[in-house]
Formats: sequence, C-alpha cells, structure tokens
Amino acid sequence: MDGLVPVVSAPKGSGGEASVKALIDVLAKDPNWNGGHYYENGGITRVLTDMRVATLKRYGIDEQLAEQFPDKAAREAEIVRRAEGWSKVFDGNSLVVLRRASVNFDAEKDMSKIKAKVLYVISRTDKLFPPSIAPAVMEKLKAAGVTADYFEIDSELGHSASGLDAAKWAPRLKVFMATLPKGA
Repeated sequence: MDGLVPVVSAPKGSGGEASVKALIDVLAKDPNWNGGHYYENGGITRVLTDMRVATLKRYGIDEQLAEQFPDKAAREAEIVRRAEGWSKVFDGNSLVVLRRASVNFDAEKDMSKIKAKVLYVISRTDKLFPPSIAPAVMEKLKAAGVTADYFEIDSELGHSASGLDAAKWAPRLKVFMATLPKGA
C-alpha cells in the first residue's frame, strides 16, 4: 500500500466501556428492548429514530437541508422522515457491537508500522472528529516516522462533508494521489 487517506476519523477510539453502557441504556428506554431480544416484540424503531435524528443533527443535517427546507418545521419533519427510514432497517444490537469495536480501536500503537504516505482529512465543522484533534494526530504520525499531510475541508456540513462536499477536497486528494508511485 502506497497511500492512506483517513477521512473524518481518528486513529484511536474513545469513550471506553462507559460509552457502550450509555448506548445500551438509551436503547433500553424502548419498552420493546427486552435486554436486546426485541425482534419478536415489534422492534425498537422509536428509540432508534430518536437516536438517528440526534446523530443526523450532529452530522450537520440542518445545514445540509436549510436551502431545500427553509421552514424549520418542514426541515425537522424531513429529518424525522429520514431517521424513521433508517430505524426500520438498522439493528440496535449492531450499534452496540459497532460502539464496542470503535471504543477499542487503536491504530496509534501500530503507527510505526505504516510505510505508506498519509493524507489526514478532517472537516472544519465536524463535531465528532473536530479539527482540534489534528495537531496531536499529525504529531504522533511524525513521531512514528510516517510521511503525512493534513487537509481541512472548508465545509458547513460537519461529519458528512467528506461525501457531500467531496468537490471541496477532491483537488487535494488528486494532488496526494499524484505523489504516489504510478502503480498505486
């Protein structure tokens, strides 16, 4: 591998087992939760919808929909509509597994094994992985001997910027890709 481009992420999880427990506590607020055995109880779509609305808002969906839905009530209804669709197809137990995996994730301990060039990309308005974490990440990469560069997406779209505002960082990605060996 000649190049790595971690985007709107961090090399190490946070929150620990307390954040896993907090997630389970939220899921358990649904009367159908039944210790995670909710499949024959009608599902847990209400709590999943509420969680997804909060997540979409953290990702910057208000800003994404503001032009299309200038009326706040209409925008809120659209956010709920999108969240409800997600909650009908997503499994609450998989959220627990994903959270547990993410809090235990730690690529920092293996940074010295990275031989590829790295382009680390964060969105200026991402609340999950804010630009304030970039200096420490870049310092750890440098200390591990990794050739790395940082780019900040100038976007109002928060955590969703990497996809929805791809055009704002595509030129920087193209420059990065051009520095890699031709076979990459």
